[in-house]
Amino acid sequence: MKKNYYRIRLIIAAWLLIFPGLWLGCSGSQKKSQNKLAEKYAAEAEKNAEIERFNKKLFDSSYIDSDPSDFLLGPGDLLHITVFEAQELETKARVNSRGYVSLPLLGLVQVEDLTAREAEVTIEEKYRAKYIKDPHVTVFVEEHFSQRISLVGEVIKPGTYDYPSKMRLLDVLALGGGLTNEAGRIVQVRRQDKSGEYGMMIVDLDKLIEEGLIDLNVEINGGDIIFVPRAGVFFVDGAVRRPGSYPITQETDIMEALVSAGGFQSYANRSQATLVRYMEDGRREVKELDLQKIEDKEITVKDRDVIIVKSNILKQVATSFRIWLTPGGVAFGIYEVGR
Repeated sequence: MKKNYYRIRLIIAAWLLIFPGLWLGCSGSQKKSQNKLAEKYAAEAEKNAEIERFNKKLFDSSYIDSDPSDFLLGPGDLLHITVFEAQELETKARVNSRGYVSLPLLGLVQVEDLTAREAEVTIEEKYRAKYIKDPHVTVFVEEHFSQRISLVGEVIKPGTYDYPSKMRLLDVLALGGGLTNEAGRIVQVRRQDKSGEYGMMIVDLDKLIEEGLIDLNVEINGGDIIFVPRAGVFFVDGAVRRPGSYPITQETDIMEALVSAGGFQSYANRSQATLVRYMEDGRREVKELDLQKIEDKEITVKDRDVIIVKSNILKQVATSFRIWLTPGGVAFGIYEVGR
C-alpha cells in the first residue's frame, strides 16, 4: 500500500516538473502559429487593398453608360427608317446576314458596324446624291440583336455580354466588375478578322491605368475575346504553333517555354527571337535572342515575359506579325493577323 502511495507521489511530482515545460513549449509554438497567421492575413489584406485601389482607378477611367443611338448595327437588327422630306420613303428593314438593308430607291445599303447616327448620315448622303436636295433621315432600332463579347479569366464577373455600343478596354473590364485578387496586369484581346482568323493584342494595364498611356485603351469590337490571365504567366507569340499565355508552374527556360507553345512553325526563324521583360522598377527591357547560343536558350522565364519568335520571310506563306508600339515606343503590344 505504501509502495503504491509513494509511486503515485513520484508520478505527480514528475508531472509537476514536466508540465510547465510542455505548457511553455505549446505556448511558444502557438504564438509562432498565430504570428504566421497574422502575417498571412496582413499580406492578404494588403493584396486586397491593392486590387481595390487598382479597380477604383479602372472604374474611374471607364465609361459604360450606353446611348441607344450609339448601338452598333448588325445582322438581324430591325430598323425603322424615316425620311422627313418624303413620307413615302419611310420603311422598316431588317439587316441581312451580310450587313445590308434594302431601302426604297437606294437598294442595298451597308450598315453593319455603324451606329444608328452613322447610318443616318450614310443614308442621307445616298439620297442627297441622286434624289433629295437636303434630306433628313432618322434611324430607330426597333429590335436589336446585339453583338457579343466574351470576358474570361481573372475578372469578377466572367461571361458573355451583349455589346450594343462602342466601348474601349477599360469600359469592358468595368462591365465585368473589375479584376480579381489573382489577376495579372496584362490583358489579351483576341479578335477575328474577315477571313475567320484570330489576331491578338497584348495590353499592359499598369502602363494604361497607373501611367495614363491612353493609347493602350484600345477599342473593343463585337466578337472580341478579352482574357485576363492569373499573375505568374508568360506569353509566347509569333511563329509558334500555339501562341498564347502559359502559367509558370516551375522553373522554365526559353526553350521549354517554346515547347509549351507547341514548338516552331515551319516558317519560323529558329535562331532568332525577342524577349520583352518587365523590370521591378517599371521599365521594359527588350532583348534580342540568338537561340543558337546556350546562354540565351537557358534564360529563365519570369512573370509577364513575352517571347516572340521571328519568321523566316522566305518560308513565310500566309502569316504576318508585327510588334505594335504606341507613339514614342514606350508601351508595348502585339497584333498578329492571318495566322
